[in-house]
Amino acid sequence: MSQTPIQDDDQSEDDAGAPPIPAGAKNYITPRGYALLKEEALQLLNRERPELVKVIAWAAANGDRSENADYIYGKRRLREIDRRIRFLTKRLDAAEVIDPAAREETDQVFFGATVTLLDADGNHSVFSIVGIDEADVSSGRISWVSPLARALLKHREGDQITFQAPGGNQMLEIVKVEYRELP
Repeated sequence: MSQTPIQDDDQSEDDAGAPPIPAGAKNYITPRGYALLKEEALQLLNRERPELVKVIAWAAANGDRSENADYIYGKRRLREIDRRIRFLTKRLDAAEVIDPAAREETDQVFFGATVTLLDADGNHSVFSIVGIDEADVSSGRISWVSPLARALLKHREGDQITFQAPGGNQMLEIVKVEYRELP
């Protein structure tokens, strides 16, 4: 007989599919990332949700709700919006905003660093270490809990690190570390 695991309050259905914050860790985020999460929450709360409630009320007034697609879809979408608002509220409440541009200059890699790397083939790549909710590898932003960021943290310019990439171990050299405002 299989049992369904009981979900922890910290990992509820509100954030299903979202990257988890490591246990005991803070939710580090840049000012830009915080502003984007807040903007999304306000958009959902002040615009999308009220407009959807109007549509649902209109659809409910049309009679039989069991076969009313506007009503059924509207209620489903309202649950999705409410779930996302709860998730964003939790993330914003737990956020610890760190401005990379305000950090003292150092050649050591910490949260908010923009790091230039050189691989064994002589290829350069640049990554900024950002919060979990603002990571976007295609834009060169990696989460501070990603394997690459963890391999880089606390190392300095000139250090060589071994990174366990999907294709096997990779040697990388830290060419440059800088702290700046992220676009």
